Amino acid sequence: MEQSKDSLKVLVIHGPNLNMLGKREPDIYGKTTLDEINSTLEELGNRLGLAVETFQSNHEGAIVDKIQKDAAIQNGLIINPAAFTHTSIAIRDALLLLDIPVIEIHLSNIYKREPFRHKSLISDVATAQITGFGVQGYSMALEALAKMIE
Repeated sequence: MEQSKDSLKVLVIHGPNLNMLGKREPDIYGKTTLDEINSTLEELGNRLGLAVETFQSNHEGAIVDKIQKDAAIQNGLIINPAAFTHTSIAIRDALLLLDIPVIEIHLSNIYKREPFRHKSLISDVATAQITGFGVQGYSMALEALAKMIE
């Protein structure tokens, strides 16, 4: 059954500490808050004909639960796993359950940071990865996802 563009849904998941954007290491992550990012995504989604749902948790299990419960009824997923990028086999395994495009995003270029950040447990199961573009990366991911699912 083909969905109309008006009913296309995208889930955006933000991982641990991203609720502190704007306060936490602004020299690395910028001064934009998570609420501002979410508002921008919702506005862009409206222009692209996408319903955007956002979710943030500092808890690995809550992110796994969200993927299992809600991502399967979405048309696409954008995920910034934050620190869980490098540690969470559970999130990786939950993503394997999905049959939708998944874009992994990072505000900073994880490959230009500490060596432990260079390994993503998510990248090989994601459709694409956007890293190092700051908050603009989220809009880039949403625009790319819109093209993937149209």
